[in-house]
Amino acid sequence: MTATTAENRPTAHGHPQRWLILGVICLAQLTVLLDNTVLNVAIPSLTKELDASTADIQWMINAYSLVQSGLLLTAGSAADRYGRKKMLVAGLALFGIGSLVAGLAQSSAQLIAARAGMGIGGALLITTTLAVVVQIFDDTERVKAIGLWSTVNSLGFAIGPLIGGVVLDHFWWGAIFLINIPVAIIGLVAVVSLVPESRSRQGDRPDLLGALLSTVGMTAVVYAIISGPEHGWTSAQVLLPAAVGVVVLGAFAVWELRIPYPMLDMHFFRNQRFVGAVAGAILVAFGMGGSLFLLTQHLQFVLGYGPLEAGLRTAPLALTVVALNLTGIGARLLPRLGTPGTIASGMTLLSAGLAAIALLGGSGYGGMLLGLVVMGAGISLAMPAMANAIMSAIPPEKAGVGAGINGTLAEFGNGLGVAVLGAVLNSRFAALVPAAVGAASLPAALAAAGTTQERARIADAFASGVETSQLVGAVAVLAGGLLAAVLLRRAERADSSGAAAAA
Repeated sequence: MTATTAENRPTAHGHPQRWLILGVICLAQLTVLLDNTVLNVAIPSLTKELDASTADIQWMINAYSLVQSGLLLTAGSAADRYGRKKMLVAGLALFGIGSLVAGLAQSSAQLIAARAGMGIGGALLITTTLAVVVQIFDDTERVKAIGLWSTVNSLGFAIGPLIGGVVLDHFWWGAIFLINIPVAIIGLVAVVSLVPESRSRQGDRPDLLGALLSTVGMTAVVYAIISGPEHGWTSAQVLLPAAVGVVVLGAFAVWELRIPYPMLDMHFFRNQRFVGAVAGAILVAFGMGGSLFLLTQHLQFVLGYGPLEAGLRTAPLALTVVALNLTGIGARLLPRLGTPGTIASGMTLLSAGLAAIALLGGSGYGGMLLGLVVMGAGISLAMPAMANAIMSAIPPEKAGVGAGINGTLAEFGNGLGVAVLGAVLNSRFAALVPAAVGAASLPAALAAAGTTQERARIADAFASGVETSQLVGAVAVLAGGLLAAVLLRRAERADSSGAAAAA
């Protein structure tokens, strides 16, 4: 049974100020998501003004996502045990302080440390915002609310580089962090005055060892995924942390099965609805992460656009998601199609969009635009339905852990998509590139090519590799969507049979 403050207790239809609260927490969430991408446009400035090395730049970017990813489960558990409002306030405070330190940093080491601190605040915010949405909205409005919450993820990805570019055109690089501070202050005031407190049973004891194992294991796995493209997926720098992460996460699972108050109840994985939603969530993130990784290369290397032009041309994907979620189409279709049907339809559209980009995008941007819009339509259907399925399969008092699982799946799926589809691209390119060139990357191969005809063959080989990897992604997403739909359909039938037997 959840503990909720009397003055802010939700009504039968949800909290009376639920939509205002949703706007506040989505603003906070957007700020966190922007910082996943906004730093990329400041790399030249950081290299010059902080005398940052390539390794320094990589850690400035990765420290944030690495700490955030590693702490998602722990942050969700802390929110359930100690109060979601408290953790939301703590997350906003840490994020704001980290942004201030980052904006005023005088060295690479200071900026890396500040980004890590921002990652801690980001982990608390990402898990707690979704948990609060589950608490303040009833079943009739929750899908629409989660759809709007999901919209923020796409919007954050789309406008991060654009906002960063606009700020850097007028101010110094530190301003991209200082603009977070007013948002954090507004969020703190609004959360303290509006958001109701809620937490799980008072009898739950802290699972300190589980938190440690979860954080170490997830951090090691995410580090391996981040390091893969740079060092190679078979290198010791990748295989060693990956092995450590898998072993530690295995120990975490064993520990969670043995203690009376686990941070993550492993019995959730016996629930077919939960397993189906998990499978679908990983594959949606797989398709998004891998396809966007390929799209940026397709636009720049195959179609010849510059970085800013390429960024603008990926925007229709996010804008489609935003437009469809704001109109509530997914929320209206869910009761008609059911969760399995909605997820299957969304994943089929996502797969069709990937295939359209692969087959039609090589001839120009028109075919790619069609694919991006279809992908956006699929994501706007599938993502909110799967997030709702995950949160519905978990008891309300464990909403923070459920949000942590949802965030962890997104990180894992994104990394997996980049790893798998990137490997397909590289292997196809290596098989087609002229043997005399012997270069593993497109820029290196073009530099080593001796004639115009040879460079044309190399460009065609890369385009073929992109097309092949996008088709592999399309097949994987379609298969994953159908698998998730089948598992969810079975779970619904099992629930119906159980309810009929009980009656």
